[in-house]
Amino acid sequence: MSRGAPEAHPVSKGLPGWALAYSGKVRDLYVADGQSLATAPEMLMVASDRVSAFDQVLEPAIPGKGELLTSLTLWWTQRLGLPSQLAPGAEDRTPASVRGRAMLVRTLDMLPVECVVRGRVTGSGLKEYQQLGSISGVALPAGLVDGDALPEPIYTPAWKAPQGQHDENVSFERTVELVGEADAREIRELSLSVYARAAEVAAQAGLVLADTKFEFGRDRVTGKLLLADEVLTSDSSRYWDAAALEAGKIESFDKQIVRDWLTSSWDGEGEAPELPAEIVERTAARYRELIERLAGGSQVEDAAP
Repeated sequence: MSRGAPEAHPVSKGLPGWALAYSGKVRDLYVADGQSLATAPEMLMVASDRVSAFDQVLEPAIPGKGELLTSLTLWWTQRLGLPSQLAPGAEDRTPASVRGRAMLVRTLDMLPVECVVRGRVTGSGLKEYQQLGSISGVALPAGLVDGDALPEPIYTPAWKAPQGQHDENVSFERTVELVGEADAREIRELSLSVYARAAEVAAQAGLVLADTKFEFGRDRVTGKLLLADEVLTSDSSRYWDAAALEAGKIESFDKQIVRDWLTSSWDGEGEAPELPAEIVERTAARYRELIERLAGGSQVEDAAP
């Protein structure tokens, strides 16, 4: 089995009445038998336990990750009343074998833009800032270092490249060319608004929402733009411990543990090495701690479909 194309989660292989339409790095999409992603009004989005970093799917998987990320998406959607692609009656119509890590959703016509909002300078944004003094064309003050707060959250979109190619950070003006001015403005405003509200909730739990990314698609029936895919999860966002950050240390509640280990253990050439058991266990524990701090154990269970 190639690490670049891992097997689907064992219980996802056979879903009566459903056909696998697409298998991504960490998520599998199913449609009703006899339909395709182009024609199906709904699809089943199943989160696996697979973990990816630096455009590679890694082994082994992170136990329980699929359920935790699904619960986070549902919790945030309900907590903030977000315009979600979740289908009506999704809970009752989700197959029992994948319940807890799957969402029955409307099939959307996706916009080719990743909507990244940054409240802190870090990651790929830090590298771009160090080279250019800006991120996605947004000029920033001199002298910022990793973890510093930006004067205000900034919108730094990326073009979603076809499978097999790298996404590319672009300017807002480029997103206008990609999706039109009205949609470009709407997804920018929605992204900044949702980030601001989520950052306030996270702060109440002693967390800093350093950055996050959203994806949007258009409902094929109503034409409305809706949030798609995962929302404010540990895989799509950077969450830091606020107290540790105040003391000058970045403690992440996401897959940064995996990224850091890979950076120190692999030169980026060829196939990524297998993750040590200790890295897998620490990452799983941080995923669990994040949702417990945000929502509390009972609320996490209530959020699952």
